[in-house]
Amino acid sequence: MLSNLKISNIAIIKEAVVDFNNGLNVLTGETGAGKSIIIDAINAILGERTSRELIRTGSNNAEVSAFFEDINDNVISVLDEIGVSCEEDRSLMITRKITSDGKNVCKVNGVSVTVSLLKKLGQALINVHGQLDNHNLLNEELHYTYIDSFAENEDIREDYVNSYNEYCRCKKMYDSFIVDESEKARKVDLLTYQINEIEEADLRIGEWEELENRKKVLQNAEQLLSLVNNALEFFDGNDNFNGVADLLNTASTSLVKASAIDENLNNISDTVADMSYNINDCVAELKNFVYGFDINPAEIDEIEDRLSVLFKLSKKYGSTEEEILEFLENAKQELDDITFSDKKKEELYIELNEKYEILSEKANVLSENRKKFGEIFINAVKEELSFLDMSSINFKIVQNNKNFDETGADEIYFLISANAGEEPKPLSKIASGGELSRIMLAIKNVLASKDNIQTLIFDEVDTGVSGRAAQKIGIKLKEVSKNRQVLCVTHLAQIAAFADNHFLISKSEKENKTYTSVTSLDYDGKVKELARIIGGIEATQLSLDTAAEMIENAKKY
Repeated sequence: MLSNLKISNIAIIKEAVVDFNNGLNVLTGETGAGKSIIIDAINAILGERTSRELIRTGSNNAEVSAFFEDINDNVISVLDEIGVSCEEDRSLMITRKITSDGKNVCKVNGVSVTVSLLKKLGQALINVHGQLDNHNLLNEELHYTYIDSFAENEDIREDYVNSYNEYCRCKKMYDSFIVDESEKARKVDLLTYQINEIEEADLRIGEWEELENRKKVLQNAEQLLSLVNNALEFFDGNDNFNGVADLLNTASTSLVKASAIDENLNNISDTVADMSYNINDCVAELKNFVYGFDINPAEIDEIEDRLSVLFKLSKKYGSTEEEILEFLENAKQELDDITFSDKKKEELYIELNEKYEILSEKANVLSENRKKFGEIFINAVKEELSFLDMSSINFKIVQNNKNFDETGADEIYFLISANAGEEPKPLSKIASGGELSRIMLAIKNVLASKDNIQTLIFDEVDTGVSGRAAQKIGIKLKEVSKNRQVLCVTHLAQIAAFADNHFLISKSEKENKTYTSVTSLDYDGKVKELARIIGGIEATQLSLDTAAEMIENAKKY
């Protein structure tokens, strides 16, 4: 469960520390006091998207840290996946720092992780229900997700999606062969021309570089020969002086004789002898280079012509010999596919039908599972709604066939009628804000039985609700909190009265700056806060008495 939340420089919160407990944790306060900021901070440590706009004015960065206690095996499994070790006492510390340049630094138990990994962990820690969930409930295209979650269809859907992707890949290949004959003929002509042009060039890998090097030699032949002859003259000498080779030979001969007298000169004698041999080898190679140096005036023109061919090919088919030859192989394969397209098309048609049959079978499995669990889901939701003072509501599921897509072969959506005798209609056309809130709460409660997430957050689940219905929501939240930690942001005293732990969010101004504080309320504080919610600006004795009575009545449940 979430045990401690520390917030620094988030919006109008400079510093806040909140110690949550088991049971129902309620957050109340005036509109604009900062209740939503607390939820934003929690979303941040769950890996949700944030913005540098969240940083408090005048600060360079913002930071949120959350400490969890007694995490379950599911969370530990996710920690293993993301490469973070679990503490022996099953505790978990998450920190997220947001800087003014938009960068995020996320750490789990001191180990740096990416935001995407943090989000994966967050999904196993906390389930947040807010106004976006109500909006999503109005989107009929998402209704199938509630059934799949309840039916735990993850593996079945993944198996179906894999088959669907295989079918789409095969169909795309098959469709590529369905072209008219004139288009096919144009394609054959083009591919044939391209293949012939490349094959006639008779490419060889490394040829381009060799030609460029040879061209460089030919263009600088006179200078090259002059430099080599100059070096050769110094090594081999001329009529006027002895070269290095003769001098080293003489020196080596002298040292050989000297070392015969003093063995200490053996090493240097051998070294000089090796130098003499090496210089003689260099002289021989340089002479061979000079004697074999032959310049054909036509060769440079031939090289230019060949380089021109290679350059033109590179502009069409690839910048290197390897890329051009790869293009050639692909063109041959494509031409082969077209040439033998009828046979290949027949083979693909058979394969496509096989994959269609497999896809149909898996789609049927998914559809049947949705149908089976859909009825159970609807009945469970209706039972929850009955408790929430919506016993007369007719809530039903419609499941029709549709063409295959990544979601399956089902068109699934919910219909309701809020009053007896009325025909069920889409949620978007019938449900009021209060009804939508209660329907979403009912769905959340039903789905909660299918997961083992330890902390649930309800952000303003009381929208559009009042009176007896609000009290029923309070009872339901209290009931859910017996097995899980529940955090609830509310504006209603009927719900706040059920709090095991009540936190007041308030704001104040100091030196032209706004500050938000979070205060854990004792019994008297709870009474005063409920009286404020009931009575407005000033709490009267009557409102205080009413608040105390509401708290005492809540204890009976």
